[in-house]
Amino acid sequence: MAVNRVPVLKRCRSLGLEPSYLGYDKKSKRTLQRTNRKMSEYALQLREKQKAKFIYGVLEKPFHNYYEKADRMKGMTGTNLMTILESRLDNVVFRMGYARTRREARQIVGHKFVLVNGKQVNIPSYRVKAGDVVEIKESKKSIQRMKDIVAVTAGRLVPEWIDVNLENLQGTVKELPTREMIDVPVKEMLIVELYSK
Repeated sequence: MAVNRVPVLKRCRSLGLEPSYLGYDKKSKRTLQRTNRKMSEYALQLREKQKAKFIYGVLEKPFHNYYEKADRMKGMTGTNLMTILESRLDNVVFRMGYARTRREARQIVGHKFVLVNGKQVNIPSYRVKAGDVVEIKESKKSIQRMKDIVAVTAGRLVPEWIDVNLENLQGTVKELPTREMIDVPVKEMLIVELYSK
């Protein structure tokens, strides 16, 4: 399995991203990259793809598979792609506040902390559907790690497409998100242009 060992703040700086989109509360004076050099159209498209892959923690092959799946679906390909990425189980766990970052959410899912509709799921790329109930296992709810995470994420804004009960560490996916509900700073149309060449 491939492991991403790139320093987060360094990668954020190169992509012009605020670390807060990844769940990090670190402030860096040099986060945003200098914009004094002109970038080609291809470079802009590539950077948007790298940004989306980095935010969601997806490697090239699965990301390309998501794009092809989004292209086959009805509606706009870019919007479909963002909805697919947002409905990954590790992202939903992060959005519900059961993890400080998406990387930590991926680890929590992989370590068998999470139940979906009462069944244990340890695949971070598992796609949740509208109506799915995502919760932390009863045996894991009382451990210190989960208490620490909830203490840190208690004030985080939960998206409108998710209903969360932080006391019971249980949440429901009310509906799959539309593009307006996703606050990720990615221009998905540039990704579509890149792949459609």
